[in-house]
Amino acid sequence: MIRLTQLNKERVYLFDTTLRDGAQTAGIEFSLEDKISVAALLEQLGVDYVEGGYPGANVVDSAFFEEKRTKRAIFTAFGMSKRSGRSVANDPGVQGLLNSSADAVCFVAKSWDYQVELALGISLAENLRNLGESVAAAVASGKEALIDCEHFFDGYKANPAYALSCVTTALEAGARWVVLCDTNGGTMPSEIEEIVGGVLKVAPGEKLGIHAHDDTGQAVANSLAALRAGVRQIQGTLNGIGERCGNANLCTIIPTLLLKPAFADRFETGVDFKRLERLTQISRAFDDLLNRGPDRQSPYVGASAFATKAGIHASALAKDVSTYEHIAPESVGNERSIMVSQQAGKSNLLAALSRHGIEVAKDDPRLERLLRTVKERESRGYSYDGADASFLLLARRELGTLPEFFDVESYRTSVERRHNARGEQITVTEAVVKIRIGDELLMSVAEGNGPVNALDLAMRKDLGKYSDQIGDLELVDFKVRILDGGTGAVTRVLVESRDASGERWYTIGVSPNIIDASFEALYESINYKLLKTAAQT
Repeated sequence: MIRLTQLNKERVYLFDTTLRDGAQTAGIEFSLEDKISVAALLEQLGVDYVEGGYPGANVVDSAFFEEKRTKRAIFTAFGMSKRSGRSVANDPGVQGLLNSSADAVCFVAKSWDYQVELALGISLAENLRNLGESVAAAVASGKEALIDCEHFFDGYKANPAYALSCVTTALEAGARWVVLCDTNGGTMPSEIEEIVGGVLKVAPGEKLGIHAHDDTGQAVANSLAALRAGVRQIQGTLNGIGERCGNANLCTIIPTLLLKPAFADRFETGVDFKRLERLTQISRAFDDLLNRGPDRQSPYVGASAFATKAGIHASALAKDVSTYEHIAPESVGNERSIMVSQQAGKSNLLAALSRHGIEVAKDDPRLERLLRTVKERESRGYSYDGADASFLLLARRELGTLPEFFDVESYRTSVERRHNARGEQITVTEAVVKIRIGDELLMSVAEGNGPVNALDLAMRKDLGKYSDQIGDLELVDFKVRILDGGTGAVTRVLVESRDASGERWYTIGVSPNIIDASFEALYESINYKLLKTAAQT
């Protein structure tokens, strides 16, 4: 009976545009390494499409599309449909998309007659030709083709016949998906359902998607309304980032689809319940990567999503958690902040340990000690959602299973600003590190581009018998966040590292001293690398 129910469910495809539309967010600039890291987070989550950006639009996006960046998800490039006055073969933008490493191409095309004539200055018929020829070229090149019908809902209200002609033209040219975009974010859920109903008269729902912006705070509601009406692809971003007020938040949409019977009984996605348990960690890791604080009141994943302050509510929770919780917090990897026991905290901890292949009994006293340590360190500014490698080291240390590779007895850095022999002003940074390995004391001196780089080079310059094991270790990224104001504030440093295997890991350091916080994160990174190497031998 269960199998039959699953077979009867309709497939909903999740299209993530964090790295493209999310990159339009004011104050957010993704580096190449950022994009690679975010793509890995999205793979962990289990979305079907990862739209990586616009190859040819900037150096970062072009580099990102030099190779395929996903293993499971369909790697998607975004770009404009063919320009007027030239062929597909002579349009460098289209050719850049077709020659990229993407599996699929998502073209954007205007579907509002007013925008076609005002912004593009071309005829409505020519716009349709450009749209159709672009899709046909992508299909001929062996790539999956999608069309984002920009301003679709406003266009439909103004001229439904033309908006629908954009849909049918794309499908006739071979598009796998035609995505209806609420570009201005002003359409109401009731309008969405009504208009999608009109589109279904000329196109099947399994070919239609929704791309909603959040300008009225209803992007999630509009996406779900479109799904109820018949579309089968939903586009959105991690934590709802995007231009102006943002995009539909996939961290809200995904658990709603999996946990709410109105959708869970009808639909299935590529996200299973095991992946869903990582949602909170992925959401917060993404915010850490952006170097910003998570929204505490974000649905499902916020720190306050399952928190209560009122005494009567706490009393009710003690009797039955469902009185003030619409789902079990642990189903999305979150926890309630008021607990009768430590059980919810332990559940999250056990799940995190399990990800690293560490199995601990619920009644193991070491688990209680580890939980207290994590809570105490979080109160001082540590955040392990985005620093999984540091969490593993902490857990192994508290559980008594972390090998002692080396110990840093002392370190010193100096920064000198002076003029060189040619009278040029230069800055010279030097680091000295004393490391003990067993009975052996080693001292390394190195110069670098700033104190963090000098410390990194000095630590790795001579690590005795471990030197060969860290030869391929590379510092990829370095992010600093001030946790409270002023020059004497507590500082959190997040370091991203990688090695020749392609694995990337994150370590964290916290201190009122930025150099000390950086050193802690670097030290943790080297220890993780050594632990990883030891496990492989």
